Amino acid sequence: MSKLKVIPEKSLTNNSRIVGLLAQLEKINTESTESDTARYVTSKILHLAQSQEKTRREMTAKGSTGMEVLLSTLENTKDLQTTLNILSILVELVSAGGGRRASFLVSKGGSQILLQLLMNASKESPLNEELMVQIHSILAKIGPKDKKFGVKARINGALNITLNLVKQNLQNHRLVLPCLQLLRVYSANSVNSVSLGKNGVVELMFKIIGPFSKKNSNLMKVALDTLAALLKSKTNARRAVDRGYVQVLLTIYVDWHRHDNRHRNMLIRKGILQSLKSVTNIKLGRKAFIDANGMKILYNTSQECLAVRTLDPLVNTSSLIMRKCFPKNRLPLPTIKSSFHFQLPVIPVTGPVAQLYSLPPEVDDVVDESDDNDDIDLEAENETENEDELDHNFKNDDIETDINKLKPQQEPGRTIEELKMYEHLFPELVDDFQGYDLISKEPKPFVFEGKVRGPIVVPTAGEEASGNSGSLRKGMVMKTTVSPKGDEGNEKPASVDLAKEDIKDNDRTFQQQLDDQNRTISSGHGLNNDIVKALDRITLQNFPSQTAPGFTAGMKDYGLPVTVLTCTKACSHVAACGNVLFEGRTVQLGKLCCTGVETEDDEDTESTSSVEQASVEVPDVPTLHDSDLYIEIVKSTKSVPEYSEVAYPDYFGHIPPPFKEPILERPYGVQSYTIPEEADVLKFNSKFESGNLRKVIQIRKNEYDLILNSDINSNHYHQWFYFEVSGMRPSIAYRFNIINCEKSNSQFNYGMQPLMYSVQEALNARPWWIRVGTDICYYKNHFSRSSIAAGGQKGKSYYTITFTVNFPHKDDVCYFAYHYPYTYSTLQMHLQKLESAHNPQQIYFRKDVLCETLSGNSCPLVTITAMPESNYYEHLCQFRNRPYVFLSARVHPGETNASWVMKGTLEYLMSNNPTAQSLRESYIFKIVPMLNPDGVINGNHRCSLSGEDLNRQWQSPNPDLHPTIYHAKGLLQYLAAVKRLPLVYCDYHGHSRKKNVFMYGCSIKETVWHTNDNAASCDVVEDVGYRTLPKILSHIAPAFCMSSCSFVVEKSKESTARVVVWREIGVQRSYTMESTLCGCDQGKYKGLQIGTRELEEMGAKFCVGLLRLKRLTSPLEYNLPSSLLDFENDLIESSCKVTSPTTYVLDEDEPRFLEEVDYSAESNDDLDIELAENTGDYEPSAQEEVLSDSESRTYLS
Repeated sequence: MSKLKVIPEKSLTNNSRIVGLLAQLEKINTESTESDTARYVTSKILHLAQSQEKTRREMTAKGSTGMEVLLSTLENTKDLQTTLNILSILVELVSAGGGRRASFLVSKGGSQILLQLLMNASKESPLNEELMVQIHSILAKIGPKDKKFGVKARINGALNITLNLVKQNLQNHRLVLPCLQLLRVYSANSVNSVSLGKNGVVELMFKIIGPFSKKNSNLMKVALDTLAALLKSKTNARRAVDRGYVQVLLTIYVDWHRHDNRHRNMLIRKGILQSLKSVTNIKLGRKAFIDANGMKILYNTSQECLAVRTLDPLVNTSSLIMRKCFPKNRLPLPTIKSSFHFQLPVIPVTGPVAQLYSLPPEVDDVVDESDDNDDIDLEAENETENEDELDHNFKNDDIETDINKLKPQQEPGRTIEELKMYEHLFPELVDDFQGYDLISKEPKPFVFEGKVRGPIVVPTAGEEASGNSGSLRKGMVMKTTVSPKGDEGNEKPASVDLAKEDIKDNDRTFQQQLDDQNRTISSGHGLNNDIVKALDRITLQNFPSQTAPGFTAGMKDYGLPVTVLTCTKACSHVAACGNVLFEGRTVQLGKLCCTGVETEDDEDTESTSSVEQASVEVPDVPTLHDSDLYIEIVKSTKSVPEYSEVAYPDYFGHIPPPFKEPILERPYGVQSYTIPEEADVLKFNSKFESGNLRKVIQIRKNEYDLILNSDINSNHYHQWFYFEVSGMRPSIAYRFNIINCEKSNSQFNYGMQPLMYSVQEALNARPWWIRVGTDICYYKNHFSRSSIAAGGQKGKSYYTITFTVNFPHKDDVCYFAYHYPYTYSTLQMHLQKLESAHNPQQIYFRKDVLCETLSGNSCPLVTITAMPESNYYEHLCQFRNRPYVFLSARVHPGETNASWVMKGTLEYLMSNNPTAQSLRESYIFKIVPMLNPDGVINGNHRCSLSGEDLNRQWQSPNPDLHPTIYHAKGLLQYLAAVKRLPLVYCDYHGHSRKKNVFMYGCSIKETVWHTNDNAASCDVVEDVGYRTLPKILSHIAPAFCMSSCSFVVEKSKESTARVVVWREIGVQRSYTMESTLCGCDQGKYKGLQIGTRELEEMGAKFCVGLLRLKRLTSPLEYNLPSSLLDFENDLIESSCKVTSPTTYVLDEDEPRFLEEVDYSAESNDDLDIELAENTGDYEPSAQEEVLSDSESRTYLS
C-alpha cells in the first residue's frame, strides 16, 4: 500500500492509476485496514470516475474486477463516507453508460447488495438522508435491468421502507424524488403493485400531483409516471375508480392544458394521460371515464393540440384512450369464418383448425359474450417514454439460447428407401444424354410461337420506355383503325368470347398486325368505341365439355392481345351472377358495364400527339404474357368457389408503367377530407382467381365499408384484397374503408398506396397497375375480434385501411389490390412460355410436378442448368457435380411480390446473355416457384386450404395436409442423403412493415450475442460465410439493404423453412429474402414505391450475386473473367435512370406508431414477439471475413 503512495501520480497513466487504486482498495478489504485509507482511495476513484470516461470504461470492461472490488467494499465497510463515495462512483458508472453498465452491475450481484444496504440503513436512527438519496437513485437505475428485482425487493422488505420514507417526507422533495422513481420500478411487478396499493400508495400519489404549478414539475412528472405504473394493476385501478380519481385526473389534465401555454410541461400532461390510459384498461374505468365526460374533454383538448406538432404524443395517447373507451361493435357478419369451406382429408388433433372444426354450429364467433375486456391490447399499446429505460430482456425471450439447439444437426427424417421416391425428380444426376444433340453452341433466338422475336434481356428496374404514359408494350406492333359504327354508339358493351374460332376475312388479326413492318401508330383515335363495346365480363361459363368441372362451353376468340384489340360485332351480355354482396343498398354482381373510351373531337390533337410520341423507337422486348394461353390454363385451375370469371388485369397482363411512383408524403395535421354527397352506386366483384372481398356496405353516397374474407378453414388472416369496381363517375372522390384488417401496423401509414388497374387505360395501351389513393390511413377501429379469432385473447381490435380514389373514366371497370397480383395461372403461363422458347441445346430445362395440392392443383418444380458440352465422360462429370441452389417462393399467398422476384430470377436464368450461361454452367437450380398454389388461387392471405401457415410446418409436415412442404423438404432430404447438399437455399417472401429488400439468415454466434451473453458468444467458432451473399447483394442490388438483414434464430421461427433447412438439412446459407410491399428508404430508389420492374430486377440481381458467390467460394475452379462479371452487372444497370426525388426525404423507416409494432422475421406474423433491433449491430472481424470465403469452399465438394 505504501509503495503505491510513493509513486508520483504524474508518472502513471490513467489506466495504471485506476488499476492501482482498485488493487489498493482490494488489499484494504482483505487486511481490514483503517477506514481513513479506504475513504481516501474511494475519493480518488470517485474523482477519476467523475472526470474521465476512460476510467468508467476501464472499470466496467470485460474481465475487469473493478465492480467486484467496489461491491465487496460496499458490503463490508462500516464507514459512512466510504459507503457514500462508492455509491457516488456507482451512480457515475451507470448514469454515463446507459443500460449496458447497469446490466453489468446487476450481473455482479449489485441489486442484492444495495437492497441489503437499504435495509441496514433504514434501521439506523436518525436516518441519513444523503445515504437514502444515493441508494434509491442507484436502485432506480439498475432495477429495470434485473428481471427478479421486484421479487428481491419484496423479500428484503424494501417496499415499505421506500413507501414510508415518502409518507414521512412529503415536503422533502430531494428525498422523495428518488423514492418515487424506485416505487415506479417496484410497481412493474404486479404483486408489488397490489401490495403497495393496499398500503395506500394510490392515495399518496394524489397528494403529490395536483393542478398547474410552476414549482416541483420534476416531482410531479415522476409521481404521474409512478401512478400510471401502479394503475396497470386491476386492483389499484378499481381502487382509483371507487375513490373518484378518474374525474380528478380529467380535471387536473384540463387545468394543465389551459395553463401550459408554452407547452413546456408536455411530459406532465402526457403523464396524466398515461394514468388515464392505465385506469381505462378495466371496464369500470372506461365507464367512469365516459360518465365523467372524458370523451368530449379529450376530443376538445386534442383538437386544440393538433396545430402544434410537438404535442403529437398527447393527441396519440388521447386517441388511444378514446378508441379504447368507445363501445366495441361486432363485425356485420353472421360468422367470421371464411365464406368458403373445404373438407380436409385429415382433421388435425390440436391447433386452431381443430378448434374451428369442434365449434358447435350455434356458437356466435363474431364477438365475445362478455364485454369485460380487461387488459385490452396491453401488449400492443405498451409504450415507453425513454428507449434507454426499455427492458430489452423481454424482447430477447424469443431468441434461442440453447447452444445445442442452435448447432445444426443433420437429421435424416426419412430413410433412404423412403427418399428414393424423389429419384425421378433428379434425372440430371443419372442422364447420359445419349439421345441429345449437343453439338451446336449457338444461342437459339428467343421465340414465342412466331409472334415476337428478340433476345431475352435482363429485367432492369431503372429502364424507362420512350415517351409518356401512352407508350405501348415493347415489341408490340399496333397499326389498326376500326371504323366506328354509329348505330351501335349507345349500346352497352358485350362479353368477350374466348374459345378459338376463325375471324372474318375483313378483321385484322394480331398476327397480321405483327407481320406489318411499320412500327408506328396511325394518328387518330387509336382504339375505337366499338373495341371497348366488345368487352365485358371475361367469363369461363359455357366452355366445351373437355374443360374442368364447373366450366361450360361456347366462347369465341376475337384474338385480343394486351394492346391490340380488334372486333367487328358486339355480343350479348352475360347474365348477372345474382350474388348479393351489399347491405344498405342492394347491388348485384355480374355484368359490369364498360362504355367506350372517350374520344371527343376537341381532344383529337392531344390524343394524336401523345400516341405518336409514345411510338418512338420502342425496342423489341418479348413478353411472357399470352392472353389465350392464360384462359386455357385457367380452365384447368381448381378453386374452392369454382370461379367462372377472369379478372381483366390477369387476362390483359401488366407491364411496369414508364414513370416513377414516389412514396406518398402524408400531409401533417389533416384528419379527413369531406366526401361530396353525390354519386351512383358502385358495383363490386371478387369472383375470380386470387380475388378477396366478402361484403360491401354503403355508409354514405360514395363511401363504402369493405369486409375481407378470412383464409379458408380459418377465421382470421384478413389483409390481402383484390376486387373489381364498376359503375363509377369521373372527378368524384370515392372513399373505401377496409374494416377488418388484423396487422397492428402497416406501411400504408408510411407512404404506401394501394394498386389500381383501369380496363379503359389498358385499352388505351396502358395495361399497368398503378399506385393510387389519397388520405390513406391505417388505424385501429371499434370493431372487436372474438376470443376465438384472437387465439383466446379478448377484445382484440380490427384495423381499417382507408383511402380516397378519383376514377379517370366514366363507367370504367377498375381493380384494386393490396399488391401487384400474380396468380397461379399466371405462373403456369410463364413457365409454359419459358419452356417453349428455350434453346434445348444450350439450356437444360425441366418442369416436373412436385405433388398435387389438397384441391388437386399441381405444384410445379423447375430444374434449370446448362446442357453438358457433350456426352463425354468428363463433360458429364462436370455437369453432374455442379452444386445445387434450391429456391422457393410464395408460401404466403398475400406476398405476391415474392412471385415477381421469382419471375425475375426465372427469366434471368433462361436468358441468352453470356453471364446467365455461366451461371447455368456453375449451378443446378431446383426451384419451387409457388409453395402454396391453393392459397394463391383462393385469395388467401397467409394459409393453405388446411387453414395453417405452411411456413410453420417444416419441422413435421403432414403429407396429407401439407403436401407441398412435405415433398419440398423431401427433395432437400434426398439431396442431403446423396451428399449433394445445396450451396444456397433461399425462400422468397414479402414484408408488409419494413422498407427495402433484405435477408434473414441463421448464425449461432449472432444469436448468442443478442442474448447479451457476450462471454458465451466469444466461445462460439463459426464460419461467417452466411454473410457473403447478402453483402454481395448489398453492393450490386440497389433495393437491397444490408443493415436490415438479421441472422438471429428465434424460437418462434424454429419450424420455418429457413431454420429447418439450416438446422436439419445442414445448409449454412439458408435464407429468407424479404421484399418490401412499400418502397425503399435508401440507395437509388430512396423515396420511391417499389414496382414489378424493381422486383424482377431484384430476382435477376440475386442470380448475379450467386455468380459472384461462386467466384468467391471457388476461385481456383472458376475461370470466368472478372471483366465478364462486371459486364454482366453493367448489363443490368445500363439503363437504370431512377433517381431519388428531391422533394421527398424519408429520414427513418417508420416513426413510432400508436401501437407497438412487431417487426419480426418471416413476413412478420402478428403472433410473433418483437425482437430487439438486431440488424446491422454484429459485424464479423476481418479475420472472420477471410475465413468465410476460404472455408466455404468445402460446400462445393
